[in-house]
Amino acid sequence: MTYRFKISIRTLVEYVLRSGSIESGFRTATTLTDGTKAHQKIQKTYKETDQKEVYVITEIPYEDLTFVVDGRCDGLLFNENGQVTVDEIKSTRNPVEWISEDTYPVHWAQAIFYAFIYAKDHDLAEITIQLTYVQVNTEQQVKFKREMNFQELKTYVNNIVGQYAVYAKMKLQHVERRDVYARELLFPFESYRDGQRKLAASVYKTIFDKKDIFASASTGIGKTVSTIFPAVKAIGEGHLQRMFYLTAKTITRTAAEEAFRLLEEKGSDLKVVTITAKDKICFQEEVKCSKEHCIFAEGFYDRINEAVLDIYANETLMSRQVIETYARKHRVCPFEFSLELAYIADAVICDYNYIFDPKVSLKRLFEEQKKETVLLVDEAHNLVDRAREMYSADLYKSAFLQLSRTFKKRNESLAKSAKAINNYLLSLKKQENLISKDLDDELVALTETFSMHAETELVQHMDTDSLLLDTYFATQSFVKIAKLYDERFVTYMEILKSDVRLKLFCLDPSYLINKMGKGYRSKIFFSATLTPADYYKTLLGGTEKDYVTAIPSPFDREKAEVIILPMSTRYRDRERTMTPIVQFVENLITKQSGNFLVFFPSYHYMEAVHDAFQQFAPHVKTIVQTVGMSETDREEFLAAFMPDTEEKLIGFAVLGGIFSEGVDLKGERLQGVIIVGVGLPQIGLERDIIKDYFNSIGRNGYDYAYVFPGMNKVLQAGGRLIRSESDQGTIALIDDRFLQRKYQALFPFEWQHFRIER
Repeated sequence: MTYRFKISIRTLVEYVLRSGSIESGFRTATTLTDGTKAHQKIQKTYKETDQKEVYVITEIPYEDLTFVVDGRCDGLLFNENGQVTVDEIKSTRNPVEWISEDTYPVHWAQAIFYAFIYAKDHDLAEITIQLTYVQVNTEQQVKFKREMNFQELKTYVNNIVGQYAVYAKMKLQHVERRDVYARELLFPFESYRDGQRKLAASVYKTIFDKKDIFASASTGIGKTVSTIFPAVKAIGEGHLQRMFYLTAKTITRTAAEEAFRLLEEKGSDLKVVTITAKDKICFQEEVKCSKEHCIFAEGFYDRINEAVLDIYANETLMSRQVIETYARKHRVCPFEFSLELAYIADAVICDYNYIFDPKVSLKRLFEEQKKETVLLVDEAHNLVDRAREMYSADLYKSAFLQLSRTFKKRNESLAKSAKAINNYLLSLKKQENLISKDLDDELVALTETFSMHAETELVQHMDTDSLLLDTYFATQSFVKIAKLYDERFVTYMEILKSDVRLKLFCLDPSYLINKMGKGYRSKIFFSATLTPADYYKTLLGGTEKDYVTAIPSPFDREKAEVIILPMSTRYRDRERTMTPIVQFVENLITKQSGNFLVFFPSYHYMEAVHDAFQQFAPHVKTIVQTVGMSETDREEFLAAFMPDTEEKLIGFAVLGGIFSEGVDLKGERLQGVIIVGVGLPQIGLERDIIKDYFNSIGRNGYDYAYVFPGMNKVLQAGGRLIRSESDQGTIALIDDRFLQRKYQALFPFEWQHFRIER
């Protein structure tokens, strides 16, 4: 039996012909660009008889496989005798003098494949291959040519295909087995919870129909397995090839891993990869990706293929721990290793930014692959502010002043470009208008110039101080965001004593979320708190064609007693109401058994109330969330909530923090949640800018900037209480605004039976 394996030429050659090291990977990633404008300028110089953007495809038999390879050739150039040259164009920010004929074998490989297919289709005995490199700033070019006969082309292509065939056979065997098991897979529990079947069915239908959905499903329904299971079934039925499970928090990534592990126990056979942030998974004390500082970076590409084949053949659930084991075995960078695995896995668990951030995203996912991929966006309410962060960029004057001094004698061009930005930002400091809707094109041009000189310095001296590297990435980000700048952005400036901060601030991320998610078969946005639905659908890039579903809590609402204490927690009243609040908390926990979590809108407010509570009730054991807690600290905090103990524990935490979302303290571990305040973000410049923007487009700006984000934190915190059928307890809401219609309209059904404490 002959198997067909479809793959793009670029994917094929990049897999086989990895070269250099992670250090030089910095060079190729940042200096070799897509360069669409540069490509087009060169193509405009072609003669009328020449051709550009020529699609080519062919079948290449190899043993019991048939490879269907395709790609798009930049140019076919014809001379007066009809002889043809295949032109492959690459753009760079480095001086073209740095590039020799043999610098990038992978580029020759692409061009040779195009030449082979064209020669085969047109029965040519020989053909010319040309690599054209263009410097994006100076437009200077360098060209390299090779003459190859058809037999040389065929031998080269077969050699590349033969090297790839080892992985291809393994992949095909896995996919065949995976799909059979996925079709036969049953739901991993004896029965569905109320609403769970509806959620799973909605996800499957969305994937089947190639749509997107916004699903609000109450806490405790089992959203993780209810979204992953139908996606696995869709793989088995041939609708998908892969899924991305996207989330913002470590704890929800762990829940996804557990769901995949449960499905594997029930018979699924998926290759699942978890991507862990570089600074967390790096084996070194300091993240420095150069061969001088890291043995896992030096020669990375010489060993990565063997590492990929090894883990792919022997593992299914490739968690952080598994990846670290194989990374040490093969001496490869664990972070880069996980990125390589992401391209070949059936399921990837990772942060939002690997899909939605234009500065970070997995760029080797081609359009054909996206069409066979679903995005499962967990805790989707978090994506709004995360996306604003992804699509914004800032610059600090002080960094450029320091660099202009540091490199004054060492690199005059770099120093001058840094000084130019410093002087420009200094001149803006004198302006009265600190907020502008317009993009400052002059500043963008200055940052592009600085970025070019900084890149040259970094490539030549990889040991350069960290300030230059950090500032280089900041300017790169600034330039990229500037290209996205439109009416949904503003530019604002802050005067910070002697420093100046200028920020390109994304107010409405909906368009860019939609753009970055374009091409995927389906997007599943789900959360317990997508309320109000119109707000989240609007800001997450939804359209009228998208599906929307809301699934109520499967649990009896009488299991949660909901109390409202109408007392002001506004900043001006906090000192006055602190004692009554402390008394209420002490009285409530005295009447109730078990442990409580008390949430506050800020650390300062939390610490003040905690101090007062300790004085009022010194006999009660408390534990307090602190700023910048490590993973170990977080685990110890949660582990302290023990069931069936005589000594109750009161945990003090922050709304919107690490303990207010995705935390499971089931059964007797948690008997009550007290929420102090309506969760409004702190009043500040950015929130007020957001408010003014949405007012200007006909929305309620105050609600969009403050009320909806704040109440989302409240709903998430309250959701920590009822996590299973056996859970019960008390939710206390302390703030007089909870009696206003605006806030009560955002209450879930299971909170609407509240009583008021007088």
